[in-house]
Amino acid sequence: MPDLFDTSAPKGAEAPRPLADRIRPQHLSEVIGQTHVLGPEGPLGAMLAAGSLGSVILWGPPGVGKTTIARLLAHESDRAFVQISAIFSGVPELRKVFDAAKLRMGQGRGTLLFVDEIHRFNKAQQDSFLPHMEDGTILLVGATTENPSFELNAALLSRAQVIVLERLSLADLERLAQRAEQAMGRALPLKAPAREALLEMADGDGRAALNLIEQVMAWKLPAPLDTEALASRLMRRAANYDKSGDGHYNLISALHKSVRGSDPDAALYWYCRMLEGGEDPRFIARRLTRMAVEDIALADPQAQTLCLHAWETYERLGSPEGELALAQAVIYLALAPKSNAGYVAYKAAREAARKTGSAPPPKHILNAPTRLMEEQGFGAGYHYDHDAEDGFSGQHYFPEGMKRPVFYSPVERGFERELKKRVDWFAKLREKRGS
Repeated sequence: MPDLFDTSAPKGAEAPRPLADRIRPQHLSEVIGQTHVLGPEGPLGAMLAAGSLGSVILWGPPGVGKTTIARLLAHESDRAFVQISAIFSGVPELRKVFDAAKLRMGQGRGTLLFVDEIHRFNKAQQDSFLPHMEDGTILLVGATTENPSFELNAALLSRAQVIVLERLSLADLERLAQRAEQAMGRALPLKAPAREALLEMADGDGRAALNLIEQVMAWKLPAPLDTEALASRLMRRAANYDKSGDGHYNLISALHKSVRGSDPDAALYWYCRMLEGGEDPRFIARRLTRMAVEDIALADPQAQTLCLHAWETYERLGSPEGELALAQAVIYLALAPKSNAGYVAYKAAREAARKTGSAPPPKHILNAPTRLMEEQGFGAGYHYDHDAEDGFSGQHYFPEGMKRPVFYSPVERGFERELKKRVDWFAKLREKRGS
């Protein structure tokens, strides 16, 4: 009788293979989705047609076919396929891979090296690929879920083309489900709405969809399930959201742009997407306050106060009750009048300050606490504004010889409409007093 360490197996026996492995495409034409990359006009399609496949970085979310595409590229270009993971590989493993690739090269066969999670390699490890890419020892295909611009060295990026892969659409997932049904010889035991709900649970991840399909196929069901029955048996897939990665920055950007675009529904959607992904509401509260300062500002001075109050409310109530206060702040900001005039004025003033950082203030607005300073003309000619007509003297407060700039130009929206009247009024008085 075979024991734990017996590697022999009965003749004809085969270990069960996951559904995803059983229906893995054998040719690039069988890959579902990514036609923008693999089609005749796509970058990979064009490379293969020209017979000039180069090193590439496949950037995209999980379960969209990065590993499958890499395998098929090796097959289409008649290269040996070698796969490593940056999580489990270090310099010794890389050295062995490069040495083996050199032997193949000497025998007239190229090597396609597929590096999963390539962004996890440090700078020195990434640099070790460069000489072997340059002399043709390896054709590198890296896979990453993180933005290559931030995670990969410029030297590596200059030698590889970044290919962006997209999450699978519902139509793509339906084609995948049909292929799975054909391979298993029977239909999914689900009613039409439940079938759609199952594919939505995969959230654009083909691997997750096949895992869910395989799980449902294993059930012994007397009749097809409806959506409610399916939901009671399956948990919805966790949101694809990395609080320290691209998902974090992409979703806060989407929220910010939606608020700036005065779309409360879209803003609420992205806010809730962040919460569902496990984002810290305190981070969202901080960013909402920044939106109030940057995009609304003096068009509605109350916006900043409301954000701070919502933030404080969350701190007192916690989750989930405090999240409602932040949701109300999201709605308020989206519907508030918008102005970046204060932001623009601040940046322009900072730039002017950098260029004229050594110019002293004019002497007439400097105090003269000593006799020597009086003799030097400090404070001479200063007009006390409260004693002037309209409480406004119109004096020049910029450094001597500096032409008066205009930094703040309020818009005709919200409270800034009133501020614009004041700016224009003071400008007329200044011109009148100056003349």
